[in-house]
Amino acid sequence: MPASARHAEKYLMSTMTEEGMSTTETAPETVEAVEQSDQLQSEFKRLVLDGKLDPKVTDALAVLVSAGFCIHRSWGFGKITTVDTLMAKITIDFQNKPNHSMDLGFAAKILKPLDGEHILARKATDLAGLKRMGALDHLELVKLVLTSFDGQATVAQIQESLVPDVIEEDWKKWWADAKKEMKSDGHFQLPVKKTEPIIYHVQELSAHDQLLSNLRDAKGLKAQIAASTEIHKGIGDVENKDEVIGEVINILNLAIKNHMNLKPSLSLEAILLRDAIRTDVGMEAVEGELEAGSVFEKAEDLAEVIEGLSAAKQKLALDAFRLSHTDSWVDRYLEMLNSSGLRLVGELAQMLIQAGHFDRFKDHLEQLVSKHEASTDLMLWLGKNRSDSFADILGPDVFGAMMAAIEQDRFNEKKTSKLGDFIMADQELITDLIGSADVEVVEDLVRALQATICFDDMDKRSLLGRIVKAYPSIQSMISGDKTKDDNLLIVSWPSLERRKNEYEDLVKKKIPANSKEIAIARSYGDLRENHEFKAAKEMQKVLMARKGELEIDLTRARGTDFSDASVDQVSVGNKLGVTNLESNKEETFILLGAWDGDPDNQILSYLTPLGQAFLGKKPGDEAEFQIDNDTRRYRINTIERHTVAGPTVTEEEPEEVASEEAVPVAE
Repeated sequence: MPASARHAEKYLMSTMTEEGMSTTETAPETVEAVEQSDQLQSEFKRLVLDGKLDPKVTDALAVLVSAGFCIHRSWGFGKITTVDTLMAKITIDFQNKPNHSMDLGFAAKILKPLDGEHILARKATDLAGLKRMGALDHLELVKLVLTSFDGQATVAQIQESLVPDVIEEDWKKWWADAKKEMKSDGHFQLPVKKTEPIIYHVQELSAHDQLLSNLRDAKGLKAQIAASTEIHKGIGDVENKDEVIGEVINILNLAIKNHMNLKPSLSLEAILLRDAIRTDVGMEAVEGELEAGSVFEKAEDLAEVIEGLSAAKQKLALDAFRLSHTDSWVDRYLEMLNSSGLRLVGELAQMLIQAGHFDRFKDHLEQLVSKHEASTDLMLWLGKNRSDSFADILGPDVFGAMMAAIEQDRFNEKKTSKLGDFIMADQELITDLIGSADVEVVEDLVRALQATICFDDMDKRSLLGRIVKAYPSIQSMISGDKTKDDNLLIVSWPSLERRKNEYEDLVKKKIPANSKEIAIARSYGDLRENHEFKAAKEMQKVLMARKGELEIDLTRARGTDFSDASVDQVSVGNKLGVTNLESNKEETFILLGAWDGDPDNQILSYLTPLGQAFLGKKPGDEAEFQIDNDTRRYRINTIERHTVAGPTVTEEEPEEVASEEAVPVAE
C-alpha cells in the first residue's frame, strides 16, 4: 500500500465515531494500516450482510476511503473526513460544500478517488511546499501535474492546476522557463499544437525519439505536416540528422500517396515541405516519389487547390507550377485571377508583374472590367491597389463592374460583403473613379446605383452624397428621381377616415365660417384698429395652412388594417412585448400607422423615434433611442400581429382632394 494511502487511511480511521469502527494506535504504522484496512473491509462486509451496501461497490469504496481525497464532477475537489459505518455514511469537505454527508454506496459510484500525491491533494495539504517547488524545480512541479492526470495534460490544464494558488507571479514567464527546461529534458514530449497534451515518459527518450515522437503519434496528414515542420525547425544540431530526415520523408511520402486524390491541397503542402527539408540537408530525391506536378496535373481547379494551402505555402506552390509549366504558366495565371480569393489574386498579380507581364495583366483586367465579368475579389484587389499604373482602366466603368460583381455574388448566393464594405469604407473611392468623367456618364452611373440591389437605401444615399459633392449639378437629378413610394404614409383605416373627416369639416364648415367672420369684421370699418378682422385673418392663415397639410397627407396616405404585417421582424401593425432594460420591467407597445399615436395607451406611430428604433428588430434584439438627452433601451421579446377595423363602406375610386378654388375665401 502506498505511503500516501496509509497516511490517509490512518487519518480516517482515527476520526471515526465511537458508534462506528474503533482504531488501535499502538501498533507500528505498517501493521496498523493493514489492521485498519482489514477492519474497514470487515465493516463493509457487515453493511453488505445488513443490506445497507451493494457488494459490487465495496472494492471501489475501499479505494476511495484509502485515497483520502476525491473529486466530484460538479463540486470539484474534496477531502474525506469521516466514515460512519454504523449509519453507512461518509463525510467530505468540498470547497463550496464543507462537511457534506452522503451514503457510502452512492459515494463509491460518483466520486473519483485521488491519492495524496495528486496535485489537488497536495494543494490542500502542502501548498507551501508546492510554492517552493515551483520556485526551485520547474520540471518536478510539471511532472507532478502530469502524473496527476495519468501522465499527460494540456497547457490549459497545467495552468488551471497551478494558477493562482501555486504560481502567483507572471505565469507566461514561468511557463516559458519551464518549457525550455522540458525541451532539454528527455522525459517530456511537447506537442505541436497548444491544444494537444504534453506527455511525460518515465523512461528518458533518445534525441532521435524526442524529435520523431510527435510525428509518429500524429493522426492524419495535417498533423503530420505540423509535426514535420517542427522537426525541420529543430534539426540543425541533431547528430543523427540523416536518420531523422529519412524517417520523416518516408512518413510523408506514404501519407502523400494516400491523400493525393482526396486531399490534393494537403498533399501538395506535404510535397513542398518534404522538398524543402531535403534541400536544406542536401539529400537527393528518391526515385518514384510523387512530385508537385502530379497534383497540378490532376487538379480540376488549380486555384482551389492552391488556396487550400497555408498562406506561407501559396507562393511556393505558384513558383513550383511556374517552373514545371514554363510555356503556359502566364496564360494559366491570368485565367486563375478571376476565380481566386483576394490573397491569391495578390500573389498572382505580383508574380505576373515581377516577371515582366504587366501589360498582359492590365489588358486582361481591362477586358474583364469592360464586360462586367470581373469577380468581387479581383475588383477588391484593384480598388485597394489603384494607382497611376492603372490610370487608363480606372473610371466609372470600374464602379459599374464592382456593382455587377456584387450582384452576381448575390445571384449565386455567395455570402460575402468584403467588396461592398470596402466601397462604403473608402470615402475617396467613388470620387476617384468618376474623376473627370462627363456629366452624362456620371448620370448613367447614378441611375445604375439607384437601381442596383447591391446596397440598402441608407448606403445608396451615402454614395449618392459623395457623387453630389463632386458633381453638384447631379443633385436635381437625384431629387427628381425619387419614386412615389418614398413619400407614402402608412395609415390605419380609422385614422385615414378621421383625416378625411377633418378635411371635409375644414373645407365645408370652418373655412366658410371664417370667410363670413372676415366679411362681418370688415363691415366694422377702419381695418387698422379692427381686432376682430385681424383675428379672423390670422385664423384664415391657420386654416389654409392646415388645409394644405391635409391635402399633401391625404395624397400620400395609403390605408390598411395591418392584416398582412410581418411577425418575423418588427413592422408596422405589430404588438410588441418588450423589456425595459433600465427598469427591467415588461412593457407592451403597439406600432401602428403615421397618425395612430396614443402614448397614454402605449400606441406608437411608426414615424416616432421609438417606433423607428423598433422597426426591423427581431426577438432578442435591442432597440435604443434618446429622448431629452436620456437614452432608453428595450429588448424585443415577442412580436404579434395587431389588426384594426377596415373601412366601414365599400372602397370606391378615391375622390380628388378639393383644390383651394373649391372653397371661396374672403379677401
